[in-house]
Amino acid sequence: MTTVTATVPFKDEDVAVSRPVTVGKKKRRRKRIVLQAFLIVVAVGWLFPLLWAVFASFRDYVYTQAHGYGSLGGFTLGNYADAWRRGEFTQHFLNSVIIVVPTVLLTLTLASGVAFVVARFSFRFNLAMLGFFTAANLLPPQALIIPLFRIFREIPVPTFISESGTLLDSFLGLILANMAFQIGFCAFVLSNYMKTLPRDLYEAAQVDGASVFRQYWSITLPLCRPALGALAALEVVFIYNEFLLATALLQTGDKFPITSALNNLRGEFFTDTNLLSAGSVIIAIPPIFVFLLLQRQFVRGLTLGATKG
Repeated sequence: MTTVTATVPFKDEDVAVSRPVTVGKKKRRRKRIVLQAFLIVVAVGWLFPLLWAVFASFRDYVYTQAHGYGSLGGFTLGNYADAWRRGEFTQHFLNSVIIVVPTVLLTLTLASGVAFVVARFSFRFNLAMLGFFTAANLLPPQALIIPLFRIFREIPVPTFISESGTLLDSFLGLILANMAFQIGFCAFVLSNYMKTLPRDLYEAAQVDGASVFRQYWSITLPLCRPALGALAALEVVFIYNEFLLATALLQTGDKFPITSALNNLRGEFFTDTNLLSAGSVIIAIPPIFVFLLLQRQFVRGLTLGATKG
């Protein structure tokens, strides 16, 4: 039986072409591995404090003091019950609801009205009005806290709103202060979003006899639902986690929001860090729940805002 061997000649051009392609693939693969390793390191570094706080919240303080935080053992659920009881979280969670819910609703309502006027109508002071509302975001709250404290101390209100007779030490004063710092940001975002809406919709509505308010309520707000959902999620987190204004403008301990309640878990001579970690984990649950609830609108708002205009 005869075996015939065929040889296929290779040209130098084929070798020259295949070699750069192989080298290019190796370089891209190497860069991808380096990028993935870098992202893993960043993710671990970002998640480590959170995971460590969750881990410490299940540890007994006496056990960790005796064996160190790097040891395993001493796990307990008592820190969560003690943190809830000692921190009086029920009352402070209710205070946060009283502060956050009206602030977010009023902020988005007023900001959407301002954004609608700026985006829908053209007049001389159009941009100046938007700049006026966004001016509150140009200065840090720390620079305005003393003037704000003195102003609130001089503004009288009925005693059923504040026992002190002024805006100081009242939920209304804290709500107004948070609104003043957040309306500009929301108006700026919503105005840019509303400018991308087709003007043909408003012209058709005018032909049908729709008033300006009707155009705002029935056309603009439904189309801005993704942007409103994204801003609602952000505003809940911002206002819920706000600490400086609440500490400066509220003087009665029973009125403090939940973030300020962590001070109740600090001892006079030492602080149980495991107990404090449990309280921090409890406080972090509501914003996570709100984000999961508005996740679809949040993602849609980010995506549409990135692709339009």
